[in-house]
Amino acid sequence: MDVESAGFRIEAASVQFASTLALSAVDLTVAPGEALGLVGPSGSGKSTLLRLLNGTLRPTEGRVLVGGQDLAALSRRALQRRRSRIGFIHQDLSLVPNLRVSQNVLAGRLGRMGFLASVRAMLFPGRKQVARAHGLLERVGIAEKLFERTDSLSGGQQQRVAIARALFQEPSALLADEPVSSVDPARAKDTVELLTRISREERLTLCMSIHNLELARTYFPRLVGLRGGRVVFDKPSSEIGESEFHALYDLEPDELLADGA
Repeated sequence: MDVESAGFRIEAASVQFASTLALSAVDLTVAPGEALGLVGPSGSGKSTLLRLLNGTLRPTEGRVLVGGQDLAALSRRALQRRRSRIGFIHQDLSLVPNLRVSQNVLAGRLGRMGFLASVRAMLFPGRKQVARAHGLLERVGIAEKLFERTDSLSGGQQQRVAIARALFQEPSALLADEPVSSVDPARAKDTVELLTRISREERLTLCMSIHNLELARTYFPRLVGLRGGRVVFDKPSSEIGESEFHALYDLEPDELLADGA
């Protein structure tokens, strides 16, 4: 891939859902090509922040810039083009289980096509497209699964399909929302190592929300801690002590009640 990496900037952004303040006056800058880990308890605002970065959610206040462009100022078509260059790996992977692996990977480019072109690409993919999908699957270690049904794969293999699909977009940035929350520790380590290595090799900006603090400190030079929709810390991972991590995840009594409701 030969795509210039995109940087992100969030300026005083707040997101309100009915009576819930999901994010409150967040400021954040991510340099092009940087790898950033987002940590914090469930409900802290990590997923909301990632949705701001890929333009699927607009802030109630403040603004979001990607590659220097204010997303709110873009036309619908320009926003679609910008979003098509941001690979997003969802927590539930968002794969179509009864399709072949190749078709799920090829779906990574559908955001840049019209309806008829999309149908044609899925049903009658060109030789070059299939070869490229195979190359990406080879890169993530499951080339032999190209024509298998996606629901026949293990959870770890499906994760790699989702990564290959995101790379098929030829993205300028990768966003990953808890991509290792449902696999065993060994698979989690392999997946985080794979994503960070690919982002370095391709010089892609990478933002990942992750619960595993050991993996976060090992693979991300910079960590942003979120709690209650606010940034608690933003610093090099080497400078974050155990007490800061514990304080980030220790729930107050009112938060325990809310979590159990």
